[in-house]
Order: sequence, then structure tokens, then C-alpha cells
Amino acid sequence: MRIVSLCPSLTELVFDLGRGDALVGRTKFCVHPADRVAAVEKVGGTKNPKLARIVELAPDLVLLNEEENRREAAEALAAAGIPLHVSFPRDAAGTAAMVRDLGAALDARDAAESIAADIEARSARVRAAADARAATGAPPVRWAYLIWRRPWMAVSGDTFVHALLAQAGGANVFADAEARYPEVTPTALTAADPDVVLLSSEPFPFTGAHADELAAETGLPRERFVLADGELLSWHGSRTPAGVDYAAQVLGLTPQS
Repeated sequence: MRIVSLCPSLTELVFDLGRGDALVGRTKFCVHPADRVAAVEKVGGTKNPKLARIVELAPDLVLLNEEENRREAAEALAAAGIPLHVSFPRDAAGTAAMVRDLGAALDARDAAESIAADIEARSARVRAAADARAATGAPPVRWAYLIWRRPWMAVSGDTFVHALLAQAGGANVFADAEARYPEVTPTALTAADPDVVLLSSEPFPFTGAHADELAAETGLPRERFVLADGELLSWHGSRTPAGVDYAAQVLGLTPQS
């Protein structure tokens, strides 16, 4: 089988399913696993893949994600007669289902089941811990998750990041925003008064200096601003098991083993 992956998290998943040797193309943003992915040809970016080159590679399957990739690219590849596997998991349960589905497509069911079952087991433990905490009358941890600067942008309730953090017992102060990734002002952040403001490592690479900047602009205590691993919280697939636990940890709600 010859595979082209146009989504970084799916590229990593292919390797973890034991099918990395079948990859003949990947995007320039596909960087994991670093020790193996460099040997796979780059075929552009997630939004602007080199469609003609992909067709030349004659893949048996091209992997896409509805959010990462453009519909036009999928339609062009389908028109060229190339089989596609398109996914868009919205939460941990959807990710487990996607992993199993891709495992079936790549004849890697056992490896897929191991990852999917791990996602489900960790999710059950995290949800149980969140339920137990709620039963004591403790309020949820109110959070905001920022992904961009200039303009500042957050995540709404219609995102994978939201689903993982909500599952852990958090409450998104911008959950009801109309846009999936709403622009927010320092004034709006101050008014929302979250318990914690998570600054993602991607797509914008937030640093401690940006936390200092936001603390000054919002007047919120500096200790509320926490740098967060964006790959663990937004790469659905191989990283989701660890991401499920990390969501609880970054909110200070680490479940007991």
C-alpha cells in the first residue's frame, strides 16, 4: 500500500499503527516521529498540497482531515480517482472511532485497537474524577485557551481542545462564541475572569513573555497564565491518550490512577 498523509497528526498515527514504511508523501508540517518522517517526501502544506505531485505518486490512499485540509483539494484528488480517507473527530470518543476506522483501512486493527482502547480507558477515568469532584459541590475550573496573538484568538465550544478540557471538568469561558476560534480582547478576557488562561504552543508559539504581556493588559494575576502543549490538546490520534490526562493536569485536576 502507498499512503499520502496531508495531516500531521494522521502522519504520526500511521507510524504508530506500524504502517510508516507505506508513506510516500506528507506535508511540511508533518514532523513526528522526527527520526523517521524526514525520509518521506514533502508534498506541500496542509492548505496548499501539491496535487499534481500527489497524483504522480499514485497513492492507494490519501489521508485528510476536514479542518486541516481544504475541500477543494479533496475534491480534486477524488476527481483524479484517488481513494480518500477523510476524518474529523470532535472529541476523545470520536478519535477512538477514527483510530479504529483508519486501522481497518490500513490493515492494522490490533495496533489501532490498543490506541483506541487506551483513549477510552483514560477518558473514563478522567470523567469519573470530574464527576466525583462535581459531586462534592466544587465548581468547575473556568478556563480560556488562546491560540493566536494579534489578534488574540481563543477556542469556542465547537473544538477538539474544548472537548478534552471539558471532559476533564473545565468550563470554557468562551464556549458560546459564534466563531469556532473567536477573536477576544484583553478587556473581554478581564470580564470573563477565567481561573486559568492556557497559552498554546501552536499554532502561535506562546512564551512566558506573552503571559507577562497579557497579565499586564488584562490586570489578571500572572499566575493564571499557563503555557500549554498544543500538540497534546489538539493532535487527535496517537497523542490523544496522553492528551486526555494532560487536559486534567493542566487544569490542576489530575485524576487518581
